[in-house]
Amino acid sequence: MKFKAFLTQDGVNLLDKRFLPALDKHGRICHVYLTPDHAMFLHNLLGGDGVQSVAQFNKDVLFRDYRISSQNAGRIAFAVDVALLHRALRSALTIQAQARDDTAAIQIKLVKKLAAGSRDPAPFLTFETKGRVSAVVQDVPISKPLPRDDVQQLQSALEAAQDLPQTLVQVQDLAQLQSLVDRLRNVGDLLTVAITQYGDLHLQVSTSLITVGSEFRRLRVLGVRADPPIGDRTLSAPTRTEMAIQKGEGASVQVSLKHLAKSLQCHLAKPDCAFYGIAPQGACLTVIFQFFIPGTRLTDKSISFYCRLPVLDPGSGP
Repeated sequence: MKFKAFLTQDGVNLLDKRFLPALDKHGRICHVYLTPDHAMFLHNLLGGDGVQSVAQFNKDVLFRDYRISSQNAGRIAFAVDVALLHRALRSALTIQAQARDDTAAIQIKLVKKLAAGSRDPAPFLTFETKGRVSAVVQDVPISKPLPRDDVQQLQSALEAAQDLPQTLVQVQDLAQLQSLVDRLRNVGDLLTVAITQYGDLHLQVSTSLITVGSEFRRLRVLGVRADPPIGDRTLSAPTRTEMAIQKGEGASVQVSLKHLAKSLQCHLAKPDCAFYGIAPQGACLTVIFQFFIPGTRLTDKSISFYCRLPVLDPGSGP
């Protein structure tokens, strides 16, 4: 199998300043999954009970002169330490800046080399900063590329993770949500999340001594929506939520506050807004981050980033 490509300037900026810092908060190790059309960074798709996350880019966003081949339909996957990957990219950028060479470019490729003290070649992702008169090489250790069966399992998990909830509500002020979650973490560890087809998002933490909650109302709804009942403004948030669930127009699940806080670290990738939804049968809490084409309010379809939070209790729902 072979892979090599040059990083675009947009790709460097996206990875260095936004996505790698966000991915590092999700977990030290992630899978890099390369296909003929996309490059992806995946957390916990092959097992584990933590937050699943998927960052996917059209290849032309990150790379130019993109060349990939394998006996598995041009698909390659391997595990890598995110911090080491980011460190190598930052070093390559420093070398590029010091070269003062307008032609300097960063090429990355898969190679096998003899590591120090080893008799067998080991796989590396190599960063080569090329200029007119010199080149500097940095090697990032990676796992052995996944065998065909594991790549197929990864692809199947990726396809399953793309199933959307029937109802999604939009949260634009992620800083406000982050602040709320930080306060709720001082109360307890388990969070009940309720979402209605009216555009309401209700968060609540309960202990034997206290119940604390907050509500976002009349949010933008994607997918299945319904008109709120007449007179519901006079009802308490828990009552409204319970009525919506009983009518099949809402759902609730219980998740770890730690997991939700980890998913909110995706704000380091600088999304323009986020959508929250509960999967059918309360299978998970899904968070989809939306990015706009710079200078517009149009969705940038070349980038996608989403998380799936495991459910600690089946909750309630249709």
